[in-house]
Amino acid sequence: MSNHALENAAEALRNARCAIAFTGAGISVESGIPPFRGPGGIWSKYDPELFDKGYFKRHPAEVWPVLRKIFYSGMERVKPNAAHLALAELEAAGRIAAVVTQNVDGLHQKAGSSVVYEYHGALRRMQCMECRAFFDSDGIDLEVLPPPCPACGGLLKPDVVFFNEGVPEDVHRAATDLARRSDCCLVVGTGGQVAPAGRIPILVKNAGGTVIEINRQDSLYTYNTSDYFLEGKAGDMLPRLARAVLEG
Repeated sequence: MSNHALENAAEALRNARCAIAFTGAGISVESGIPPFRGPGGIWSKYDPELFDKGYFKRHPAEVWPVLRKIFYSGMERVKPNAAHLALAELEAAGRIAAVVTQNVDGLHQKAGSSVVYEYHGALRRMQCMECRAFFDSDGIDLEVLPPPCPACGGLLKPDVVFFNEGVPEDVHRAATDLARRSDCCLVVGTGGQVAPAGRIPILVKNAGGTVIEINRQDSLYTYNTSDYFLEGKAGDMLPRLARAVLEG
């Protein structure tokens, strides 16, 4: 990556009237959270069918130990990395209006970001599939699986989007409305393979906005959507970009 690309990207972000960030699994890899796709990803180790909503309802005793192992064991030790902190810093400085994320780990909020649209839900909540009540995951005992609903004894499910389950309509509507009003989108750690979330940068581009991409490798955005491609780790590139924006 040339300094020229970084400087141009920083200028675009500085001059933006309304900028947003769109993040995926790649931003959390440096915090120790494995991605879903690619070598070493979750889908290389587990059958994706386990994460189908219908399969979960039929076989909760089979699926819950996998959910606990992947998503909850040791999660309290996972910390935001420099990329999450840089986005929070950019928001605090008024340079980005919100983070739209496909991640369910809550690390953006832990880093200090206050406006976060979670397209695929959040692990910090669970919902009962019987009485529909929500609960903080921290208060649910995962020694007994499947964990029973504290209110009715029904089946609890992490409040994240499984296969064959729609994204939260209120989040989808708010995020797409914001994208259409934005004139800059900072894409970080996502290849754009998951719909409908993956359309967020395209909405910004179609509205005449600038798209800045930070990824370790080419993505579906790189040649058709991105104006500036900053190749590298999010934890390296985002702090560099943030410094250039805030000190420029």
